[in-house]
Amino acid sequence: MDSYSIKTLDELKEFLYRAMQLEHATIPPYLTALYSIKPGVNQDATQVLRVIVVEEMLHLTIAANILNAIGGKPDLVRPDFVASYPAALPDGETDFKVGIQAFGREALATFLKIERPAQRPEHLVGKGLIHRKTPAGITALASHPRHEDLHFYSIGEFYSAIAEGIKYLEAEAHEAGTTIFTGDRSRQITSEYYYSGGGELFAVTDLKSAQEALELIIEQGEGDGGGIYDDDDHELAHYYRFEELVKGRYYQKGDQPGHPTGPHLQVDWEGAYPIKENLKVGDILEGSELREAAIAFNTRYGEFLQLVTRAYNGQPNLLLEAVPMMFEFRNMILELIRNPLPKHPGKNGSPTYEIPGGIKQPVVTRQAEVNA
Repeated sequence: MDSYSIKTLDELKEFLYRAMQLEHATIPPYLTALYSIKPGVNQDATQVLRVIVVEEMLHLTIAANILNAIGGKPDLVRPDFVASYPAALPDGETDFKVGIQAFGREALATFLKIERPAQRPEHLVGKGLIHRKTPAGITALASHPRHEDLHFYSIGEFYSAIAEGIKYLEAEAHEAGTTIFTGDRSRQITSEYYYSGGGELFAVTDLKSAQEALELIIEQGEGDGGGIYDDDDHELAHYYRFEELVKGRYYQKGDQPGHPTGPHLQVDWEGAYPIKENLKVGDILEGSELREAAIAFNTRYGEFLQLVTRAYNGQPNLLLEAVPMMFEFRNMILELIRNPLPKHPGKNGSPTYEIPGGIKQPVVTRQAEVNA
């Protein structure tokens, strides 16, 4: 193994935490783009974004299952869990920025970069991680926990490192007559607690199920083996769903990557509210209703993360409330994105996803309110 490979169980746990952070980091951009679309237009784009948001939540849950399987503790309320936008994602020999912005051509170009398959060019094969300095204040997603300035070539490469680490550590444990899969199985989230048409959610209990779980994440994002579909359900991978919108045409069976031949679809590239990209609460006029609405959303989003954390730590039934809660954010987000931003002509407000620190009180769920 090279000097940057995963060699300890603690390091594997940190990698899986970062995998959870990475999967979550796509949800705010996708969710904001979804609700920035004006009523009555872009129905195809709306459906694509809704489905992908649900599947990114599925990927987050899969990563939590793997972490729980090896005795880790999923924690979505750590101060560094939610990315500060714009955040940096690996894009070959450089990084690209993923931020909070309205639906449009620029947003779709970013989404394609998030999901795209990536293989190293010949001159970089076997060369190790990519060295680059991340600017201060920028969250570097999918970086190496022990070497913050060393980055994987792609998200797929990051997950491959996790898969190799699991395989190595389990082989090492097997030689000693033990296993790394010692976690409490009652903490595993299965399909009874989470419905997603894009893939079955199963318990991770051993090497085989861990490998299958990682494969599901990769295949749903970029496709299986260079094809446009994932392996199990023959549904389009995220990359190609976004590509359909860019190219204005559906893929159909037998199509090759980059060449959809199905029916045309319409995209109104101007059919979204003009929100200010990567808005911060500090940019909004103090004392204004818009600022109060932004703070209220951030507080509620923090409560959502608490609820998910509890679901991943022994109360899986709470996930049945957490997933619908993502779409209950709609009215709070619309209150921000439909209103002009003072002192920023031509721009509207936006959620900022700046989660308040110290929100540790138990979340009151809808069911608890009913019981009360």
